[in-house]
Amino acid sequence: MTDPNKRPENMERITNEALANAFIEEQVEACRKQIGDGNVLLALSGGVDSSVVAALLIKAVGKQLTCIHVNHGLMRKGESEQVIEVFRNQLGANLIYIDATDRFLDKLEGVSDPETKRKIIGGEFIRVFEEESAKLENIGFLGQGTIYPDILESEAGVKAHHNVGGLPEDVHFELVEPVKLLYKDEVRVVGKALGLPESMVERQPFPGPGLGVRCTGAITRDRLNALREADAILREEFANAGLAGKVWQYFIIVPDYKTTGIKDGKRAFEWPAVIRAVNTRDAMTATIERLDYDLLDRITYRITHEVPGINRVLYDLTGKPTGTIEWE
Repeated sequence: MTDPNKRPENMERITNEALANAFIEEQVEACRKQIGDGNVLLALSGGVDSSVVAALLIKAVGKQLTCIHVNHGLMRKGESEQVIEVFRNQLGANLIYIDATDRFLDKLEGVSDPETKRKIIGGEFIRVFEEESAKLENIGFLGQGTIYPDILESEAGVKAHHNVGGLPEDVHFELVEPVKLLYKDEVRVVGKALGLPESMVERQPFPGPGLGVRCTGAITRDRLNALREADAILREEFANAGLAGKVWQYFIIVPDYKTTGIKDGKRAFEWPAVIRAVNTRDAMTATIERLDYDLLDRITYRITHEVPGINRVLYDLTGKPTGTIEWE
């Protein structure tokens, strides 16, 4: 018997639109056959994998799909708005948008330990998703953005597979995982063929706790807002410089301490912003992107002049090892 979680050896790598369209056609048919007249629930983060699964399921079963997008207040600038625009307004999805910003940030107030922050964010997400899914009726299926590396890592004992957040223990949904045999690069090709915007398809990796692990120590709303604005400037400048699809991951960290600076001729005791830009194949090791000094100069000027509360910009030159990609 064929293992449904094993990629066939003769499966051609999806590298172009024609192969992507053939895959889409095949999966639309398979999803319709599996789901029938049932209803599907999907946690839609705005990441590549869940977005491609959402677009595939909309094509396959339309209004039988309900997407839940939880904004935990730790998203990058404009990301929740993009999810609403693309999926509700353009693709006509049944999208439930939950703005849980206050709920999450209130829980995180005064918490400085990174692991505790992660657990609070993950646990609260499950509770919000559970509450919303309990309001829905006749849901028999759960869509998931599982991809093939998830299965391989699970088998190797690297991380758990099927970590289904938001499910009460007494409810068992049948999983719908249309991209589970694809690698990340293939998922992106399929996303483009489905008509998803470039910024969503080429979205760089983003941790589940979001900006929560880049606003180090105990999160405050003013520092989180400064981080979000500085990060938006960095992404804009990388895009303008043609680096958006070339550098694997790039972001800002705003640590929980202040430095002395000068603004408008006066002493300014404000936060530093740290640029992190790395390249990697597997995220197990990483090297630093050697950025052009004119670009760094432009980013520094904009952040220190446009973002209230930041007076200094640093560039993290540490590879992995010895540093991890994220700071927390």
